[in-house]
Amino acid sequence: MEITGPILERFDEILTPQALEFVGTLQREFGATRLELLEARQARQAELSAGGTLDFLPETKEIREGEWSVATPAPGLEDRRVEITGPVDRKMTINALNSGAKVWLADFEDANSPLWANCVSGHLNLRDALDRTIDFESGGKSYALRPDDELATIVVRPRGWHLDEKHAQVDSRPVSASLFDFGLYFFHCAQRQLAKGKGPYFYLPKIESHQEARLWNDVFVRAQELLGIPKGTIRATVLIETYPAAFEMEEILYELREHSAGLNAGRWDYLFSVIKKFRTRGREFLLPERNAVTMTAPFMRAYTELLVRSCHKRGAHAVGGMAAFIPSRRDPEVNAVALEKVRADKTRESGDGFDGSWVAHPDLVPICREVFDGVLGDRPNQLDRKREDVSVSAADLLAVSETPGDITEAGLRNNVDVALRYLAAWMGGLGAVAIHNLMEDAATAEISRSQIWQWIHNDITLADTGATVTKALVEQIIEDELSKIATEPGYDEELYAQATALFKEVALDDDFAEFLTLPAYARMP
Repeated sequence: MEITGPILERFDEILTPQALEFVGTLQREFGATRLELLEARQARQAELSAGGTLDFLPETKEIREGEWSVATPAPGLEDRRVEITGPVDRKMTINALNSGAKVWLADFEDANSPLWANCVSGHLNLRDALDRTIDFESGGKSYALRPDDELATIVVRPRGWHLDEKHAQVDSRPVSASLFDFGLYFFHCAQRQLAKGKGPYFYLPKIESHQEARLWNDVFVRAQELLGIPKGTIRATVLIETYPAAFEMEEILYELREHSAGLNAGRWDYLFSVIKKFRTRGREFLLPERNAVTMTAPFMRAYTELLVRSCHKRGAHAVGGMAAFIPSRRDPEVNAVALEKVRADKTRESGDGFDGSWVAHPDLVPICREVFDGVLGDRPNQLDRKREDVSVSAADLLAVSETPGDITEAGLRNNVDVALRYLAAWMGGLGAVAIHNLMEDAATAEISRSQIWQWIHNDITLADTGATVTKALVEQIIEDELSKIATEPGYDEELYAQATALFKEVALDDDFAEFLTLPAYARMP
């Protein structure tokens, strides 16, 4: 393996010859299969663009109708009533572990800007946290870990199958970012986690098929074999955040069954995937502006209810979606309204049978815990609620056209504003960004830019002004929003120039970029 990124302070503790050999072995054994599966994604997209549709797979009917279950919950994952998500920087590592949440999703993916320094230092932070040698000082404040028994269980989210780590090459080809992130954490921290009575646990993003889940399972089996760790020690929760995966939930659980820790409703990327997969189908899959699409929309209700039903049928945890609100200590009125929405969202999830849910900020942990405490009591989960009353058809999952809501100039401007602000921050090294009291990450930026692309290509008329959404209108709004942002403290002209060029490419080009992070990463040093 060749490393082309700079070796900064302490990076040699992570990028050891043994760790790189381990990652290199995984890349050589599984890299070709990964590329074949990415080609299969493109073939499926071509079918959908040509008029095809999504449905439950006839060839896996026996799996859906068979009698089987996943492994019993692993130590530290029995109770998941509150999970906090966030990047793997040093401050967030300490705050998330101290937050009172049961689980911390340590994110190398959507909440992490994949600068080389961010990715490698994230592994140092996780290892230091497990060794209890981590600390942090900022603004006159010192941060340190609480006692071990109060800390959240670490669950690492590596980058998706579609991404490369361009600073690491095997046989002159970039290493899969998934294998790079997974391999380094597993090599350095699996035994450390086992010594603490837990284990190496993962969240798996952007999966589109059960075959992709099977590849992860093969990687897990081989990794455990290479390090002499018992088969089944690894546990993984899959985010159902792509449209195709919603039709293969049970099959995904089946492929990972000895390593499965359940499924999560990754609802922001799911909305992006709806647009992406059926982007050529006119208004049949047209979504209103993003703030109008709620979890009570018929196609979203079908998705979440099927997820709980599929998980509990197989003894797997069902974990709810993100509460992205960022509390403000300066505006109690805004807080009161937003917190009531968070409470209503978590009440709906707990009532539907979810075993826990996500929050983006430590201040939301108490609200989520209170709601789930009210349903769970002393029980660790709701696995006994089988939800046999739920019956979801393919047509229910595809009923996007029944979603109520408008498309307005205010919604269009918000999408432009959020995307520009987020992309500038991302290019500058921040992957989770508080914008207008919401935590924005790559998933919400994807919704913003893909909606604009969809509206332009369907000649949408704005409900409040009567204007038609065109490239020219969007370019004018870009200029308007940039002129406002430029007056704010901390404005960086160079970063916003990069963000604007990138945004125009992924929102205004006739060809639809599969992921904005691909051209963004190509621009990154």
